[in-house]
Amino acid sequence: MNIKTIKVGTFNLMNLMLPNHTAFGGIGYTPEEFNRKQSWVNFMLNQMNADVIGFQECFHKQALLSIINGNRNYRDAEVVMADETGDLPRVALLSRYPIEDVEFFDRFPPESIIHVQPKGVYQKIFLPFDTFSRPVLKADIRIKPFGVVTFYVVHLKSKRPIFYDGENENNPVDLAKAQVRSLMLRAAESCAVRSLLMRSMRNQNRPVVVFGDVNDTGNSVTTRIISGEVPQHKLSDQVKQSVWDVLLYHVKDIQARRSYQDFYYTHIHNGMYESLDHIMVSQELVTENPRNVGRVGMVKVFNDHLIDRTFTDQRPDKCKSDHGVVTCTLELDCDKYRASQQGRNNGPQYQEQRQEQRQDQYQQYQPKNNGGDRGEASRKWNGNGRKFRR
Repeated sequence: MNIKTIKVGTFNLMNLMLPNHTAFGGIGYTPEEFNRKQSWVNFMLNQMNADVIGFQECFHKQALLSIINGNRNYRDAEVVMADETGDLPRVALLSRYPIEDVEFFDRFPPESIIHVQPKGVYQKIFLPFDTFSRPVLKADIRIKPFGVVTFYVVHLKSKRPIFYDGENENNPVDLAKAQVRSLMLRAAESCAVRSLLMRSMRNQNRPVVVFGDVNDTGNSVTTRIISGEVPQHKLSDQVKQSVWDVLLYHVKDIQARRSYQDFYYTHIHNGMYESLDHIMVSQELVTENPRNVGRVGMVKVFNDHLIDRTFTDQRPDKCKSDHGVVTCTLELDCDKYRASQQGRNNGPQYQEQRQEQRQDQYQQYQPKNNGGDRGEASRKWNGNGRKFRR
């Protein structure tokens, strides 16, 4: 059996930026603070020792590169970042393996735009959300000698309320409305991510990994929108298989089935211990799937640096993160994957499916240019790490 084992991880950097810069709320670092931030991030990276890492809350790619290039364990790794602006947090990805293709999505796919049509009303009411609060990063990475694995790095809207001008944060009703707006945006983002995933998962057998800070628990509605719903037991096998084909599974749940206890938490807010940072995998990496081409191994959470302020007067260190770091190993079966690819590529049914998918994708990716409307904004990496094309 030819098994290739890799380790993947998700790491919220909490406002990583170059020194002497400030972002919203006056966030920033002096040169001395930035050196401490570098040291702590380096320490965590060495603890993780991961081959592929999804980062969140990175403001400057150069700040991340200054850490990576100075770490001998990651010196040869590739780093890509989604739509750097310098004054907004973005996601990034590190890989020790060759990155074959990268796409960034800041606009929702057209098919995921949500509308409401009240009974008796003929005009659709569209929700005012069509843009990710932080662009989604998609990368196809070649894991030799296994093959290509698709990774999505996500960072959804936080639970922080969205107040409008004139609203009072201390007014219970204004606070409730602000929380609903935040929830609506996160839910709309989840739907948009789910739509993007369909393009990578439907009628495919390439493994897909989604990781990042989804700002909600694994069983929340918004997170389950991304992962999909398990089919009901009474459905036919054929229907179940079509649902399983596009499901994602939480690695923490996979490991929990083999463990006696669960201490998985990645964030503490007002005494509440929550799991906001997740790694999810497609059915190709689930052992219960008879056609799997790999499995989830060890899952680890690094959360000793988190502080429960209801038990102490100690203030959080701005040079650390307010999120735990999650890693897991993936054991990839090179022989099974190669055999599955050969079987799919040789069948006439596969060729017909691919032709239909190409036609569907052609229609979905037609650019919109009406009066400056960008349509769905997606940028592709041309392979040299510098230039991007639309």
